[in-house]
Amino acid sequence: MKILFLEPFFGGSHKDFALGFKQHSRHEVTLVTLPDRFWKWRMRGSSLYFYNKVKDLSDYDAIFTTDMLNLSDLQTLGGKKTPPVLLYFHENQLSYPLRPGQKYDLNLSFINIISAATANKVLFNSKFHLKAFINAAIGVIKQMPDAKPEWMIEQIRQKTQIVYPGCQFETGMIDFKQKSSSKPLIIWNHRWDYDKNFEFMFDVLARLKEKNIPFSLALLGERFKKIPDVFRKAREKFQDEIVVFDYVESRDEYRAWLKKGSIVVSSAIQENFGIAVVEAVRYGCIPLLPDRLSYPELMPKEFHPEILYHTQNEMYEKLENMILNYQIYKPLQKRLSRHMEQFSWEIMVKQYDDFLQKMTINENL
Repeated sequence: MKILFLEPFFGGSHKDFALGFKQHSRHEVTLVTLPDRFWKWRMRGSSLYFYNKVKDLSDYDAIFTTDMLNLSDLQTLGGKKTPPVLLYFHENQLSYPLRPGQKYDLNLSFINIISAATANKVLFNSKFHLKAFINAAIGVIKQMPDAKPEWMIEQIRQKTQIVYPGCQFETGMIDFKQKSSSKPLIIWNHRWDYDKNFEFMFDVLARLKEKNIPFSLALLGERFKKIPDVFRKAREKFQDEIVVFDYVESRDEYRAWLKKGSIVVSSAIQENFGIAVVEAVRYGCIPLLPDRLSYPELMPKEFHPEILYHTQNEMYEKLENMILNYQIYKPLQKRLSRHMEQFSWEIMVKQYDDFLQKMTINENL
């Protein structure tokens, strides 16, 4: 099949997802994108760009696109030439946590809701994300003064399924011998933004340092031009522990650090899947994660008591125990790493390819 992949926000996990699908799909994939900036304008206007850029939508058997597109606008512009559309939600503008003082833009919320209602098939990247979206959509519709389209919720539910994103892993055996037991390397490989709740994590590390608990620290996440002040302070406070303080552009270098890592931590308040954590665990890092968001569904239930926490104090106690008794946790490395293998693109891509094919066949009957 000929698939047109439209990505209005080609950066970060959106970019990795689009490139990973194109590389592994059995279909012929044409990728058309816009740079990852001006995200609100992307949601409002990218459909106009794509309609003008792609001269004839009917050249394709299906469109695969993501949540930053105003799909109803594209379908209106394309008319009968628009092929069936598979819509994938990386995030949504209804339940995404806001900075203090911000308010939800109901216009952007409705773009997500109406796009989901008009797509032929909708995929979400976790059960947690779908539940959060549906609950928030119900809340948005309730705010309408009258003529409330409550019927849309069930219509969206009926066409929606969960498919986890694919991850780019190296093939072959994973070597766990690089992990340090005397001074475990803590990996923090999340985007340097407010929704990752980094102050929470730095407070825990400060308590460890005050007690002279030995650890080293790699701050690898994607960052923006302006470094948050808390990171500048952390660079000074943990100057003896930090071994990396920057986004690592090279994929090989990034993997090399994950292979050296002993523990990967998260304190996020927003995580609809968690590719960064999945990658780190695949390369042998023991996870320490909040018992919320998508994390409980990604990690085997039998290990939840050891690797999930509820409060900041519990995070501190479990991290201290992991560092001081790292040898006890090492048997988890292989078992958790094997569990993450299911998220590789080589395995996941079949689900996407099959959805596209079945969707197209059903729409053409």
